[in-house]
Order: sequence, then structure tokens, then C-alpha cells
Amino acid sequence: MIVPGNIVEYIEGGKFFCALVIEDTGTRFRLLNQNGRELNLPASRILLASSMRHDLKLSRTDQLHLLKTASESRSRLTKDIALIEIWELAVQEKQPSFPADFLAELQFGGKLTDDQTAAFLRAVFTDRFYFKYKNGMVMVHTPEQVEQLQHQAQKEQEKEALLNVGAQYLLKIYQGADVTTDDWPELPQVLDWIAEYLLTGNEAEQADLVRQLLKKAALNGPHDGYTVLVQAGVWQRDENLALLKAKQPIVFSAEGLHQAKNINEPDVEELLADPGRKDLRPLNTFTIDALSTRDYDDALHVEDRGDTIRVGIHIADVAYFIGPRDPLFAEAMERCTSLYFPEGHIPMLPTSLSQYVCSLVKDKPRPAMSFLINLDRQGNIINSSIARSVIQVKRRLSYMEVDEILTKDRNSEPELLLLNRLSQQLQQKRVDNGALLLSLPDVNIDVRDPDNIKVRLMPVDTPARTLVSELMILANSVAAAYLAGQEAPGLFRSQPPPRKRIISGIHNSMQDIARQRRFLSRGELTIHPKTHSGLGLNCYTTVTSPIRRFLDLIIQHQLAHIISGKGILFSGDECKTFTGLIGQKLSRANGVRQQRHRYWILRYLEPMQGKTLPALVVGQGPRRVNLLLTDCLFDVDLPVNPSFPVEPGDTVRIRLARVNPLDNVLRVEW
Repeated sequence: MIVPGNIVEYIEGGKFFCALVIEDTGTRFRLLNQNGRELNLPASRILLASSMRHDLKLSRTDQLHLLKTASESRSRLTKDIALIEIWELAVQEKQPSFPADFLAELQFGGKLTDDQTAAFLRAVFTDRFYFKYKNGMVMVHTPEQVEQLQHQAQKEQEKEALLNVGAQYLLKIYQGADVTTDDWPELPQVLDWIAEYLLTGNEAEQADLVRQLLKKAALNGPHDGYTVLVQAGVWQRDENLALLKAKQPIVFSAEGLHQAKNINEPDVEELLADPGRKDLRPLNTFTIDALSTRDYDDALHVEDRGDTIRVGIHIADVAYFIGPRDPLFAEAMERCTSLYFPEGHIPMLPTSLSQYVCSLVKDKPRPAMSFLINLDRQGNIINSSIARSVIQVKRRLSYMEVDEILTKDRNSEPELLLLNRLSQQLQQKRVDNGALLLSLPDVNIDVRDPDNIKVRLMPVDTPARTLVSELMILANSVAAAYLAGQEAPGLFRSQPPPRKRIISGIHNSMQDIARQRRFLSRGELTIHPKTHSGLGLNCYTTVTSPIRRFLDLIIQHQLAHIISGKGILFSGDECKTFTGLIGQKLSRANGVRQQRHRYWILRYLEPMQGKTLPALVVGQGPRRVNLLLTDCLFDVDLPVNPSFPVEPGDTVRIRLARVNPLDNVLRVEW
């Protein structure tokens, strides 16, 4: 019981204080502490009250002297208390708790004084390994609890040492100094923690520790941790954070690399030992790709037969090398697609395969899946066949070379001229059937000089690109029609009609194409064929890029199995599983691709902050105006400005108010 005149003990700010009870108000006690401060405390804040009552008529000076003497005595006594010895005796009693004075007697013996009991409690609060004070009783920790608490304390000491030392080294790294593991053995681990924290935020296992480290190093800026990793060489200046955050696979598994290492150049005799594989090496096949292309997955040939035209679209037979149960098939399934960035690319298959063994390299015999299509002079399909084959590419052409031939040297390459005319017929037929040609220029971002990023718009509807595109669409539609005719499950791409149709025909303005894209219906992937409105086709799949797309590899396997007379390889249920998986993995990959493209565009725009750029008004709603930055085809929007009326199709200039690539921020103003 606490009454006026008692000396009580309480804790404030981690320190022990002695105080004299001046008055009991019923709910609180009015106290005078050893420093001369008066305060009111509830009974729950008081740890211990003395058994002795002191005369409240003492002068304030005497009261303070009394309290200071008691406090000094208790501090002195606390230093001599060996809690471990008391704990060793108490733990043998197999009793969970004891009164404080009982345990204090084990230390001091004889009749206890108030100061001795208070000193023991102070020791319990100071050294928390052995006892815990709760509800007026001293709880005895078990040996297991003691061991755990000591382990935690050691960890805390190590953490504090890490914070003190680590903060100094992190600051040095930030400032550009070289720090090695000889200087700081924990360096690699701490850098890994920082990277994980920057990628996953509070989900990182060491999020709190990283925050404390950076704070202690006075690295409080929003990107100081990023700068540390760049200075330490862990990340590049323009690290692909979107890729790292998405956990898109970057390196191949040991099993996958082992398989790739054991896949050798195909043996022609072995290939042709299969009676179902045709020898098409004598054909005049050629590839048409960008100059930078290294993974050639399609080649072409054409034969003018008078009334008819035979077109050969030959696709690298990746399925010959990679079976459905192979490690590399699983790798391709996880990646789902090759990813191309301005700074490089991440292939779906190891480069030893994608750029060499599987690739349709000039003068190298390669297994292929050949789509042999006979058409009349108007571009109508007469019949078609799909064959497993061996081809040998005779020529490697670039888009630039073919465009040069088709626009300037019109008589030297009759095969290319024939394919060009045929591709125009095929395109017109699709357009007549409702296809939407939505070809905005490619945005080519040159990052070879990170301090001077350049953007060029490259047309995608040049004669050469249109030629290749139309023939790939033709092969894909033939593959889809074949699977449908066999009533075989597959992976069919489809698209409902647009929510609103704006464009028609082949030639449309950039503004109309950009507007039309906003009204497209979402594409679908199904196991049975449906109409693809955007392409103007009754059924469609993709099989022409098995080096780069997992979907195409699946379809190639399904086709190869059927045309070999082995029946259906992948059941409807398996194809349905593939649709869900491909949807998920492609969404991840496309998200990474889009975020990376946005990052580099912002890096390109960053030096222009504060300047004005031309923008095309694409559309306007009641509150927002949609625009397209015309030099980099980047979508932005602004609130409607009544004092500055605009209409779709107008070209205006807008100001880049703020550009921050790392923060993914672009703010524009009229």
C-alpha cells in the first residue's frame, strides 16, 4: 500500500528515480522526485514503495537530501548484485515467480532495507537475461529463455557495431571512395540487403536495418541507396529495375545450360534419315531482317509458276532440338518470350542455340518447318501444305537492302518484286475483311552514349517490312487453319471488333491510328479458333518465331506431331493450362518491356526539362486532353484548358515541367 511519506521508485526515459509521496488524490499520487520536480503518477507507474514513512513536515531541502541519498545508495548497491547467482538458486526451485524481497534476501541476507530491495529491482530491470518484473512479482526465466535472450543481445551488439562501422563505409562509397571486403568483410552482404530493400521495400528481410544504416550515414535522399549500389559497381547507372523487380529470369539454370552445351550442329544425314523430312536445300531461300538481327527464325522463297505462285515460308525447327520435357522447354515456358531493350536483350533460349544452332544462318543446313503455299495471281490461296524439312539459306538480306531494291532497282530482283506485289494483295484482302493497320513508327532509342541519348522514329510499313509481315501472317493463318481442320486443340489468338471504329483502308494519319488504338478490344488466347478482327482473319495463331516466343514453340510441336502421323501431342486441357501460364508470363514480360521503354524515354527527355516540345492532340474528354509527343511517340495528357481550346489533330507545344526517370515522373504543362 502506498501512502504519503513513502519513498517510491519509478522509471522515466530508461532511468530510475526516487520520489517522495506528497499526496494520494485517489487516482494518482502527487510526488516530489530527487531532482526537485513535482509530478502526478498513477499507481501502475510505481515499481516499489518503501516500508518506512517519512515526515512530510521536513523542509524541501531535507526532502531532496533524503531522496538523493536513497538514490545514491540504491545505485551503489545495484553494482554489487550478481543476478546470475540468484537466478541459479531460484531456477532450481521450479517456481515461476517470487516476491522481490524474497530474491533480494538471497543476495543480501538478514533483514532487508528498502534500499536493498529497490537495488535488486533495479538490477532486474538493468539486466533482463534472468528475471522479469511483472504485476508486482519477479518472474524467473528458464535456461532456454536465458540462452535466447543472450543470443538476441549478442545480435543487437553485432547490429549496433554494423550500424556504426557500416554507416561510415557506405558514406565513403557514396562519395566515390573504393571500399573492399578487406576493409569491411560485411560489404557484399550489406550491398545485397540494400538492393533487396530498393527492389521490394518493406518486404525485404533487412528493411529496418537498411533504413537505419542509410539514416546513420546521413544518406536520406530518395535515391542515395541507388547511388551507393552504382558507386559500388553492383548496379549500372541505368539499372533495369523493372526487370529486377519483376523477377523475370535473366540467367539460365545449370540444367538448361548443360542441355544447350550438348546440342550440336544438326547432321544433314541424320535429319534426312527421317522419311518425313523433305530436302529443300536446293531452294533459293533467303532471310530478310534488321542489320542487328542475330536470331534468324524465318526464311522465304518464291517460285513463279505462271498461273500460280508458290511461296515457301520456312521456320526454324526449334522443336527438333527441344522436347516438351527438356529443361530448356521449362526455361522457355518461364520466360515465355525474348525481351529486347535499347541496351541489349534477354533471349528465351541460350545464345548458342538462338543465334547459332537453331538459327537459319546463311549457308548452314538447318531443320525447318516449311509452309508451302500455292496462290493465284490475285493472291488467293489455292492450296497449302506444311512439311518438316531441311533448308540452307542462300542469301541474307536486310530490310534496308530490300527497300532499296523495291523502290529504286526494280528489275534486278524479280523474286522480291513478286513477293512485294503478293504481300500488297494479301494486305489489301485483310483490310477488305476488316483488318486494322495500326502501324505507328518504331521508336528506336540509341543509348550508346548515356549522356546523349538519341531517339529516331523508324517506319514499320516500308515495303520490306510489309513483305515479311504479310508472309508471316500468311504462314500463321495457314497453321491455325490446319489445326482447326484437324479439330486439334491449339493456342489461337483472337480479338473482338473494336469498341469504336475510326480508321479504314491502308493509309491513315498518325492521329487517327493513335485514336483507334484507344478503342481496341482486348485480345484473347483460346484453345479453339475464333475470329481475329484486328487482322481480318477467321482464325489465327503464331508459329513463325519459335526462337523468341514460347507460344510458337508449342504450336510447332503440335503441328510436327500431327503432320508426322503421331496424332495430337498437347491435349485440350494441356493447351488450356498453357493459355493461363502464357497470359501470366507475357503480362510480366510486357510490363517489364513497357516500363523499360518509358524509363529510356524519360532519360531522353530529362535534359529538356523546362523546354517545350511538339505534341499531337489525339483525343479530348470532358476533363482531359490526350496528346502524343511527336518526336518520341510518348503518351501524355493534360487537363482541359478553357483559355486554350484544341481539337484532335492539332499540333501544339507543351512544356516539360518535371522529368525524373528514377521516380518514373513526367509532368507536363500547357
